[in-house]
Amino acid sequence: WLKRVAVSVQARQWPLGQKHRSSKPPAEARRRSTAMGKTAKPERSGLAAGLNKGFIVTRREMAPKPSYAKGRKSQRNGLIKEVIREVVGFAPYERRMIELLKIGSASTFKRALKLAKKRLGTHK
Repeated sequence: WLKRVAVSVQARQWPLGQKHRSSKPPAEARRRSTAMGKTAKPERSGLAAGLNKGFIVTRREMAPKPSYAKGRKSQRNGLIKEVIREVVGFAPYERRMIELLKIGSASTFKRALKLAKKRLGTHK
């Protein structure tokens, strides 16, 4: 029964004013926007059930959030980190890892990874 209702509702041609809340043309309403490489959600079907359930509205393109820039290396931050590294130096576990990597064999490389995992919780 639900399938028949869904097919009959999808077959109807709704006027722009009744189905869309926006005054933009339908072609612009159907355009999918992607932010930060994410795939856009599929269009709403206008039905109350199903994968794409929901009222059909025009999606707005949102400005990127400032929190997305957190951790991005700028020239100023890079210089600050470099100065701090020169003044403070390496931590003891970092010095040990560097020594292990300088030897260059596969076993010492694995040992360095194990040390990083033990100290930091991960090496990825």
